[in-house]
Amino acid sequence: MRIVVDAMGGDFAPKNIVAGTLEAIQESGNRFEVILTGDETAIRKELADAGASLPATCHIHHCSQVITFEDSAATAVKGKPDSSIVVGLGLCREGKADAFLSAGNTGAVMAASTYILGRIPGVSRPTISAFFPRRPSGHNLILDVGANVDCKAEHLVQFAVMGSIFCREMLGVPNPKVGLLNIGEEEGKGNELAKEAWPKLKASHLNFVGNVEGRDLFTDEADVYVCDGFTGNIILKFAESIGHLISHQLKKQMVSMQLPEEKMMQIGGVLKQTMKSFDYEEFGGVPLLGVNGVSIIGHGGSTPKAVKNMIYEAEKMVNLGVNRKIQEAISQNQ
Repeated sequence: MRIVVDAMGGDFAPKNIVAGTLEAIQESGNRFEVILTGDETAIRKELADAGASLPATCHIHHCSQVITFEDSAATAVKGKPDSSIVVGLGLCREGKADAFLSAGNTGAVMAASTYILGRIPGVSRPTISAFFPRRPSGHNLILDVGANVDCKAEHLVQFAVMGSIFCREMLGVPNPKVGLLNIGEEEGKGNELAKEAWPKLKASHLNFVGNVEGRDLFTDEADVYVCDGFTGNIILKFAESIGHLISHQLKKQMVSMQLPEEKMMQIGGVLKQTMKSFDYEEFGGVPLLGVNGVSIIGHGGSTPKAVKNMIYEAEKMVNLGVNRKIQEAISQNQ
């Protein structure tokens, strides 16, 4: 198996990307090959600074261009054909690699993945998801979280199908429960999109449990939560702010209570462990479901650990044949 890693994607590229790649190769016992796309000089400098040599299972594919976070996704893909993102996805399309991952410009990765890899037959729109921790344990999947701001009811059904397959194969949930994110549990609630999607989801082959509300996102009411990308992205950004707020408020209270430093450190440690379930590092990245290939999108601030876990996620998706199973499920629900 060959996995392409965008060495130039992310706030700390190529340093963290190279470090995470080396960790994955060493930890896995060289069970896959990695192709680093990007500026070869910069990549080799990181290797030299780390006192590391290029493993036999790691290769560099030099690219003369980089798509930055400031670049427009709409124009960068065609305007920078020799960028690490475009070249990396091209290797997958040509059959020279099995998966691609990047912590770079999310919009550009989504646009390039759709344009270069195409869509899985039957899929109208690819979707991007997010993981939310839940009680009593585990994680829920919410989609879409930003790839599709405006949606039709049939799009939500396809998101649910793709999310169910991913949840079953990657998270090990045998028969994922699907919930339609809404403002009430009763049938007939919500806007026109929700009202149109409800009967379509009910008539599908999915394990549809009906409407679910925002308060259910951290519970086991459902395993897959479906909504349009506008709503999903707002929820995602709100969830990302929770940890910072709790940390700030806790520190403020501990100082006001004049707690001993040792006690403050203990409480801080508990908080850190508690918030670990929100940590993107544990998953590394999220897949762009619906494209005809494996494309993993990582956080811009990805650490070496996050990069390593993205590589493992890509490997697992390929080994489990997730895209083939999505195609089969989409055809059954048409």
